[in-house]
Amino acid sequence: MVQIYRFAAVRPGQQYSEEIPSVPYDVVTAEEVRECIEKKPLSFLRIIRSDAELPELAPDDDRVYRRAKEIFDGMLADGRMQRDPEPGMYVYRAVQNGEEFIGLICSVATEDYEKRRIRRHELTRYDKEEDRTRHIDAVSANTGLVFLLYRDPGGIFSIIRSLIDGKAPDGSTTNDSGVLHQVYRVTDEDVLSRLEDLFSSVPATYIADGHHRAKSAVNVAERRKNEGRLTEEAGRFMAVLFAHDRVRIHGYSRLVADLGGYTLPGLIGALLRAGWSVRPYGELETSGYHIPPLAITDVPMHIMHFYMEETWYEVSRAVADPADLVGSLDVSVLQKEILGGMLGITDPREDARLHYMGGAKPLSELERLVDSGEYALAVAMQPVAVETVLTIADNDGVMPPKSTWFEPKLLSGLVVHTID
Repeated sequence: MVQIYRFAAVRPGQQYSEEIPSVPYDVVTAEEVRECIEKKPLSFLRIIRSDAELPELAPDDDRVYRRAKEIFDGMLADGRMQRDPEPGMYVYRAVQNGEEFIGLICSVATEDYEKRRIRRHELTRYDKEEDRTRHIDAVSANTGLVFLLYRDPGGIFSIIRSLIDGKAPDGSTTNDSGVLHQVYRVTDEDVLSRLEDLFSSVPATYIADGHHRAKSAVNVAERRKNEGRLTEEAGRFMAVLFAHDRVRIHGYSRLVADLGGYTLPGLIGALLRAGWSVRPYGELETSGYHIPPLAITDVPMHIMHFYMEETWYEVSRAVADPADLVGSLDVSVLQKEILGGMLGITDPREDARLHYMGGAKPLSELERLVDSGEYALAVAMQPVAVETVLTIADNDGVMPPKSTWFEPKLLSGLVVHTID
């Protein structure tokens, strides 16, 4: 059963709530961080990406992590970041293009991760895991949210939503994309006890985003336990819980630098020989995120859309084994048979010929990148059903990298959980 906990968060002072929150650490380069900091000198990126301010040092130098700690402590000392006077929970509200997303910020036990009550569908990479482990340990804080999903047994979402009706947020900011992010503090004892009781009937939660942040928090707890400095809060990490049917999921597009020696007719011929149907799509509304499939059938289908030489093609084929939850994913078949089998991209994590673009960017951006000559091929993927992701996690399955793009995309620095 799921246990959720209260904590006294560190948050931006009201007058700084527009200036401090930032995008997560792992979606920007060091150069982009420096540009952001130049525009917003108080940006939380100074803490979660302190390496950008120390370009003369290796990103994993001890001084980089000490710098993050110094900046965080300094912002607490001068009042730009402030600790709430008592433990509570927090409602996270994001509004994007008129669509509202509501979640509950709390802390969860590292033990629940280890015992698989917090389930995952992706592998973590050691280098990224080690970086965030050292960061959390040095700063003594979870500086980023782990995005968890839960199956609502009925009524939990509506209760969380009701907590913000008619109330002013305790923190609010609008990011550069025009998405409004708000936090509402919840301290009523009866309400908190009711939420704790309701979640105790939920058998499991699922990581939608933040696999490295979660695993790193578990690593810190283990390290501190072995060193005799484990605190109650270090045995927990910060998360935001969203009902699984109250989020949005997009496909994750692929961009390929070259066709691996194929011409366009040659690649189409290879696809046809491998049993794929390939047909030009025709006119397309490229301001959207998804391409409605032409191949509507009664049987499960792989459906992908390729953009090459100013033309969109629908590439489709019947699913060979729908019972194979991971092997039957479009991203699995694309990687195994086409990117790997035909184009020679066998390592989707490291091959420099392959790049990814989050599915929340419009299709016109894929067209632009191919038309410019920077890439030879763009592949727009259909979104995986959220229920499929949860079922794979329930069965200890591992999805290929960059299989899903969940929204809302959460900000860092709106709420921080300290672990001392």
